[in-house]
Amino acid sequence: MNIKTQLNDSMKDAMKSGDEVRKRTVRMALAAVKQVEVDKRIELDDTAVMALLQKEIKNRRESLEEAKKANRADLIEANEAEIKVLEAFLPKSMPAEELRALIQSAIAETGAAGPGDMGKVMKVAMAKVAGRAPNDAVSATVRELLQPKP
Repeated sequence: MNIKTQLNDSMKDAMKSGDEVRKRTVRMALAAVKQVEVDKRIELDDTAVMALLQKEIKNRRESLEEAKKANRADLIEANEAEIKVLEAFLPKSMPAEELRALIQSAIAETGAAGPGDMGKVMKVAMAKVAGRAPNDAVSATVRELLQPKP
């Protein structure tokens, strides 16, 4: 079952059970998917939907940080609940050691020598990661591994 179908089923279940947070969050995710599909005139595959969900989670985490700075307990709680709902649709997160090993193999595969080769490594690494790690974590690890050793 693809992720869009899971999202639709989850929204139906949330509507039946009266779970307002899940209903609102899943509806927002489906709207974001539909918006991208309409804008690009394509049908999104699971990888693209996962990337979109990760982007939405990232937005929630940024909002969460702002809410913490403003001491807004209501917003903190709402963002944390939405993050939990969205994370349920993503595959199990990749451990840091596995991500590091995967990126090292991507570096070896591309023959990257320094920070200038980051784009080549990112392209290969993102294909291998396939939504199991946030893009910013992949990018930070690639940057770290490509830094020249003193």
